[in-house]
Amino acid sequence: QVQLVESGGGLVQPGGSLRLSCAASGSIFSLYGMGWYHQAPGKQRELVAAISSRGTTNYADSVKGRFTISRDNAKKKVYLQMNSLKPEDTAVYYCNTDKGPLWSWGQGTQVTVSS
Repeated sequence: QVQLVESGGGLVQPGGSLRLSCAASGSIFSLYGMGWYHQAPGKQRELVAAISSRGTTNYADSVKGRFTISRDNAKKKVYLQMNSLKPEDTAVYYCNTDKGPLWSWGQGTQVTVSS
């Protein structure tokens, strides 16, 4: 079982930037596509960015052009660079495999975009 630990969230003003990190345990991390999900209050958790095991990326329309997902297989980490943040990006952000969660969810990291 892979364990996931997200970090890097915080309070930021609209237009600001944050970089989220997800650290994974286990040797099988590099075999899987990974994704960043967010869950806003009262809404379902949804995938916003994904990266395949080979580095191909995909984004939800709501974040395209503003967010960049990347991974470092040697460090077993996935990153989400978030630029031009909007109030509607406010949510708890989680990482997991991109085709639906194969592993237990981590605690997530809260992102709040507010002036």
